[in-house]
Amino acid sequence: MSEMYRVLVTSDLPSVAIDLLKTKCEVTIADPKSADVAKQVQQYDALLGTTRVDGKFLDSAGSRLKIVATPSAGYDHLDVEEIKRRGIRAGHSPRVLSAAVAEVAVCLLIMAARRMHEGRRLLETGKTQKGFQWLLGHDLRHKTVGVVGLGDIGTETVKRLKAFAIDKFLYTGHSRKKIGDDLGAEFVTLDALLRQSDFVVNCVPLTKETTKMFDDAAFAKMKKDSVFVNIGRGLTVDTEALVRALKNGTIYAAGLDVTDPEPLPVDHELLKLPNAVVLPHMGSQTVETREDMAVTAVKNVLNFFEGKPLLYEI
Repeated sequence: MSEMYRVLVTSDLPSVAIDLLKTKCEVTIADPKSADVAKQVQQYDALLGTTRVDGKFLDSAGSRLKIVATPSAGYDHLDVEEIKRRGIRAGHSPRVLSAAVAEVAVCLLIMAARRMHEGRRLLETGKTQKGFQWLLGHDLRHKTVGVVGLGDIGTETVKRLKAFAIDKFLYTGHSRKKIGDDLGAEFVTLDALLRQSDFVVNCVPLTKETTKMFDDAAFAKMKKDSVFVNIGRGLTVDTEALVRALKNGTIYAAGLDVTDPEPLPVDHELLKLPNAVVLPHMGSQTVETREDMAVTAVKNVLNFFEGKPLLYEI
């Protein structure tokens, strides 16, 4: 790669990624909130970041742009069809974040099942008690865990939960998977999974098919003492339906790393519920994982300019 290509970076990537990019490219760091990013990119060969890229953006971007790389696994912010229609390549950074997100899934599952958020709220208001049966939660041992979407994150979640003496793992999706067999998980319908699981872990990406798939009807099928965990996408859940399910005792509790809207307004009903553990989308937020995600995105760009296959092409 003799020519020095120009790359516009619109995310605050760690120095290890920027330094790698600078070994082969001319790099400019832009303000991701700037309204002029689309015009700025007119002078660049690559865009690296989580900027929303759609038809309108590309109309302003001009014809020089050759590749868009996002340092994330999800790419809801990219109009992939429009990007490809214009002959632009696109890459993302899956898999390297799966372990970190799986750790958060386990964390949310335990916190919701053991009523830890509720306990912290009572501690802050001086309402703790010493009763033998005060604030009892539920064990994970001898329970059934259902994973909706046994991709990389779902797989890593099951691997970690095996240490908790889970009796049975169920999963659902488009088809049975070898990794499911290897993990000793049973492939079932979504309906069966919802009805049988003590813990339902949602790992699906956002598509037309999965949008608000967890609605009133879905929650009504779940056990009253079940815990719902969402580490997939916020829009896969009908938020109002979830609030109703939590308030009415349709389900026991929920642990959420993603929400709709995101972030939640400070006065949102979910934040007021003692049986809802809510995080601000922290699944991949570790120093190590964010470095891996950023470096993967950079390697997608460098590989493209060197005529090599992208590590992960969309």
